[in-house]
Amino acid sequence: MLILLTGATGFLGRHLLAALLAAGHRVRAVRRGTPPADSAHVHWVEGDFARDHSPEAWLTHLDGVDAVVNAVGLFRETAAQSFEALHERAPIALFQAAARTGVARVIQISALGADDQATTPYHRSKKHADDVLLALPLAATVVQPSLVYGPDGASAWMLQKWAALPLVPLPGDGSQQIQPVFIDDLCDAVVKLLAGPPRSGRLAAVGPGPLSLRAYLAVLRRGMGLDDARFVPIPKPLAKAAVTLAARLPGSLADPDSLAMLERGNTADAEPFSRVLGRAPRSPRAFIRPEQAGAARDAALLGHLLPLLRVSIAVIWLVTGFVSLWVHPVADSLELLRRVGVPAALGPLMLVGAAGLDFALGVGTLVLRRRRPLWLAQIALIVFYTAVISLYLPEFWAHPYGPILKNLPLLAAIWLLYALEKD
Repeated sequence: MLILLTGATGFLGRHLLAALLAAGHRVRAVRRGTPPADSAHVHWVEGDFARDHSPEAWLTHLDGVDAVVNAVGLFRETAAQSFEALHERAPIALFQAAARTGVARVIQISALGADDQATTPYHRSKKHADDVLLALPLAATVVQPSLVYGPDGASAWMLQKWAALPLVPLPGDGSQQIQPVFIDDLCDAVVKLLAGPPRSGRLAAVGPGPLSLRAYLAVLRRGMGLDDARFVPIPKPLAKAAVTLAARLPGSLADPDSLAMLERGNTADAEPFSRVLGRAPRSPRAFIRPEQAGAARDAALLGHLLPLLRVSIAVIWLVTGFVSLWVHPVADSLELLRRVGVPAALGPLMLVGAAGLDFALGVGTLVLRRRRPLWLAQIALIVFYTAVISLYLPEFWAHPYGPILKNLPLLAAIWLLYALEKD
């Protein structure tokens, strides 16, 4: 079939695209911005759910299409993307255009919990589009996955980082019920729905059975080859305050709504999903394959150790600037500057300037989003300081506390951050 796939560049969309092509389908893939070059079985078209809110915007994309799979989803709103636009207005326009052009079937990837008991904007917006789709005169299936696990998924990486902590905090006692589904099972179900007779209604896409959040984190930890977890229950008021603060961090998936959805629970009967698959869905114990355990463990550990390293380096610069200006005797500092060739008249200016540079590097380390130039600047400055001290103040190399020698691991740490920093 020729299938229109929206959200084709997202986590779920990328996996669906591969699954549809493996099943022999041709795909008209929708993405924002300039489309890449077509391949033998993929034709890319431009579409934007933040903008295309009328059925007319989708009519040309639906020409000759046999089925539509909508995989666009947004977990947290941003200034440019809202639930109303991405979960309601654009998909509803797409569904209406599909009904107008006689598309045989539509599969909407929704979310488990998008029902009459929904309380969060995320779930309510998903439910609105689901309801409109199921009321249209076409064969429509609303697939409602629970928490989706995939090795390259943002939520999987977040949970693995969480599970890899030396002390694993839990909201309350961690008894919240979830039923994670593996990404391949979700994609297989979509392929089988397209291959089978048209059907309408909702389908919960879930793992083989419910388990608690505490048990799931323990399973992920064992899958990564780590020791048994040490859990730390966090009282629910404190947990809510923590996710409220976490919501302010760029890219964070934690916020009060996500905690509310977790507390509500996210489970369903797995039998209908198993019938569509023709087998039982994969158990969470098999999510991380043995050959993937090392890479998953390293990524999870680096996920929280690298931010800790970055903060510690920022503290070094900030404390150094503070000590230079207000703790260490100014006369001693000026004498050191004189010994390395700084004229006495310029000493106070150089001292303040060096401390100001230290403050700037510390603040930049904490707040900048693009840090590769910053790491190089820090490396250059440390190398410069080391060279000057080695030339004019060589006695510091013989100091029992090794103040200059400690520059070597500091340089190695900054180089590690530079090497792992994304452009």
